[in-house]
Amino acid sequence: MEDWKVILHNSISTADQLADQDYIFTQPDSIRDVCKKYPMRINQYYLNLIKEHGSPLLLQAVPDIKELKDHVCLDDPLAEERLSKTANLVHKYPDRVLFLVSSRCAMYCRYCTRKRMVGTKQMQITPETISRGIEYIQDTPAVREVLLSGGDPLLLEDEELDSILSRLHRIEHVEVIRIGTKVPCTLPMRITPKLVNILKKYHPLYINTHFNHPAELTDEARKACNLLADGGIPLGCQTVLLRNINDDAQTLKALFLGLLKMRVKPYYLFQCDLTRGTNHFRTSTRSGISIMRQLIGTISGMAIPTYALDAPHGKGKIPLTPQYIRNFGKELEFDNYLGELCLYPEELDY
Repeated sequence: MEDWKVILHNSISTADQLADQDYIFTQPDSIRDVCKKYPMRINQYYLNLIKEHGSPLLLQAVPDIKELKDHVCLDDPLAEERLSKTANLVHKYPDRVLFLVSSRCAMYCRYCTRKRMVGTKQMQITPETISRGIEYIQDTPAVREVLLSGGDPLLLEDEELDSILSRLHRIEHVEVIRIGTKVPCTLPMRITPKLVNILKKYHPLYINTHFNHPAELTDEARKACNLLADGGIPLGCQTVLLRNINDDAQTLKALFLGLLKMRVKPYYLFQCDLTRGTNHFRTSTRSGISIMRQLIGTISGMAIPTYALDAPHGKGKIPLTPQYIRNFGKELEFDNYLGELCLYPEELDY
């Protein structure tokens, strides 16, 4: 058995297993109650990171009774079920689809948008659902881009993933394939030369991965990202803004600059979705805009992601951009000395 499979097999998934970790102080009964609704999986690699770095990583991985006390958020905030044209295929934007091809992850993030489904019996992905999804894409010429997600597509067996990519690649109107995966962060040893050799057969192929904290930028993660980049695969990162984890400019500055060093472009900084069981992670958009103001102009533009909100009810992504130009025309002021625009931040309340 490959090393990554052994690590995954030995993951912690019960309250009793978690209680045996003497550096994680929990209430087993509360953990047990949460896991009945929202499963837990923490593999040994990420568990070791929690042991070393503590709270910012622990909060992302360890169940909290607050998950069961959220009466604000929605089960399916992005209306993915309503927008599904066939099982596990979401067609929200005209020219691209979201194709869910895996029901499990290397770690079950506590803020997951699909936490009602991932790792549970509610998410049924079979060879039949895969085939129906591919048939829908084949029969819909407007679809030029396919995003594979789940769960985590890179937890599929190499042969399964190869088959899906091959079938999609043969569809003439599919121009681009993207994969959304967190394994470079949570199980980086899954990224093997064999896997990369499979992926690079299907260019243009892009990967968006997911790091939330600079403590996750380990040597193992760097090796995984370098393998992918050496395979010619452009890498982006979709970070989620999380209360008491990364909601300050210095933490995000270290994360974004560290990602660039790992050949990963910070792509999106997402406002945490309105997913039931995650309200305790959510910050205000005002806080996020303030953080972006502190970053823009102080670090390379290459390290600046788009701060965005994925609007509820399937309305799509909305950029939340600091406003710098107060008005246009004659009233726009110029700095006589520098000959440059004077820019005036203007507070917005979303």
